[in-house]
Amino acid sequence: MKTIKIFFLMFTMLICENSLALVLKVSTTFPDGTYIVKTLKAAAKKIEAKTNGRVKLKFYPGGVQGDNKTVLKKIKRGILAGALIEVGAMSAYFNDAQVYNAPMIFNDFDEVDFVRERMDAQIIQGFAAKGWKIFGFIDGGFAYAMTNQRVVDMDGLKQQKLWLPASDPLSEKVASALGLSPIYLGIGEVLTALQTGAINAIVAPATATLILQWHSKLKYVVDVPFMYTYAALSLSDKVFKKLSVADQDLISDILGKTLATIDKNSRTDNLKAFKALKTQGLDIIKPNQEEITSLKSNAQEATKRLVEQGQFSQNILDQLNQLLAEFRAN
Repeated sequence: MKTIKIFFLMFTMLICENSLALVLKVSTTFPDGTYIVKTLKAAAKKIEAKTNGRVKLKFYPGGVQGDNKTVLKKIKRGILAGALIEVGAMSAYFNDAQVYNAPMIFNDFDEVDFVRERMDAQIIQGFAAKGWKIFGFIDGGFAYAMTNQRVVDMDGLKQQKLWLPASDPLSEKVASALGLSPIYLGIGEVLTALQTGAINAIVAPATATLILQWHSKLKYVVDVPFMYTYAALSLSDKVFKKLSVADQDLISDILGKTLATIDKNSRTDNLKAFKALKTQGLDIIKPNQEEITSLKSNAQEATKRLVEQGQFSQNILDQLNQLLAEFRAN
């Protein structure tokens, strides 16, 4: 009888311990089985082990929780705890984070690294002030214009049936500022649209283009970085602060290190992906200096309009431009 009571007591304690576990449900559009999702799931197992099951992270990959707008609504309602999400999608909370996405503001990744090393903390703090815990950013690479017709300038791009992602307010504002009239579709609709000719041009990072097989329906890549893209692993502060301080510190340490590793490896993957586009049969078009100057001029005018529209502040833009001037001077 005594043995039965001890067993029952242990069983009850186990049930109580499991019932007290906090399950953090996190959405992402990255497909299941990819390096990023695998690495995050490994971090989740480590967190569960280190907290003795008090905290569990459950990732929902492949966009199964809906588009960015839907995901943010679910987080607000408490259905989800957070998301690995494009930073631009969170602009309603801290619009200055979009300054990295200003059209053609960066020439290469060296400039990106120089600026991010000095400004990432400021952007993380900006989100923190609006109720978000950001564990780090993931390099999404540069988005490039890819077409089925040879294009070297903005006028040529305006003639294309250009796709841009739906539910991406900044892309819409950038396109409008540049005088483009794109076709907005969900990511899952792009390949079919390319196959049918409903669209014949996209602006997207090389990695996504290869993973989603869009490159198979395209012929040219304009070798001018159109826009830098990046994502953030974000949790609602309301959920994160339910954890003990010790668990908050533990999770911040594990996820911070995990995001730093993913960020570094994603950069490597993005560089390889751009080179792979050429081996997959796409022609890499390098505009001449006059054409590049024209494109940059259009982009600068568009950036001015974005500031006027309140997409990000003149102050944050000035900070970024000052850093770029410092880097380029050296």
